[in-house]
Amino acid sequence: MNPIDHNVASEEIEKFSALAHGWWDEHGEFRPLHQLNPHRLQWIRDHVDLQGKSVVDIGCGGGILSESMAAVGAKVTGIDLAEASLQVARLHALDAQLDIDYRLVSAERYAQEVPAQFDVVTCMEMLEHVPDPASILQASASLVRPGGWIFLSTLNRNAKAYLFAILGAEYVMRLLPKGTHDFAKFLQPSELAAMGRRCGLETADIAGLEFQPFSQQFRITQDPSVNYLMALRRPPA
Repeated sequence: MNPIDHNVASEEIEKFSALAHGWWDEHGEFRPLHQLNPHRLQWIRDHVDLQGKSVVDIGCGGGILSESMAAVGAKVTGIDLAEASLQVARLHALDAQLDIDYRLVSAERYAQEVPAQFDVVTCMEMLEHVPDPASILQASASLVRPGGWIFLSTLNRNAKAYLFAILGAEYVMRLLPKGTHDFAKFLQPSELAAMGRRCGLETADIAGLEFQPFSQQFRITQDPSVNYLMALRRPPA
């Protein structure tokens, strides 16, 4: 493997490739992503008007977030390293009559190919699945234009997150397949913000994503103790 494409766990690609057929089943394995997607989309739109903006969605999977951003007027490129997921994404976008450019390429390689070409970079529910999340932050910082936005979501690393995101979501409520997450790869907000600073990025906002078991719905909160969102900006030139 070319050194620039080092930041991938083959077992993660295999795992998501095996599940690729279910990306758009709103009652299947990816149900939580469908439930939280309207909230993360609105949170992004609270910070930036996506109409006409160029966006790259890193780790786009089957295109759930990519499609929702394209539907509100963004010019979206989705990148991923799971070809099976990209095939699903392309077919679904065609059916939805959305013009989305899906590419099989790593964030690091794409950052070298098209630096500073995007107004917005999104990377949701991916950082906890790669060996080197700092490398993704550096690629994001390279991809975004000066003054542009980077939106991330991942899982905090603490006892509460282990209880709710792994024991609760995977073993008790079975919202996710067992083994979806590795607790050791979770990132505390302070760690993620520090990675951003090392890449020349400024932290603009942090919010929590809370799952309510009785309503079976997500909501945005001010508590980032389990799932959280982070908005960073590349300073203007």
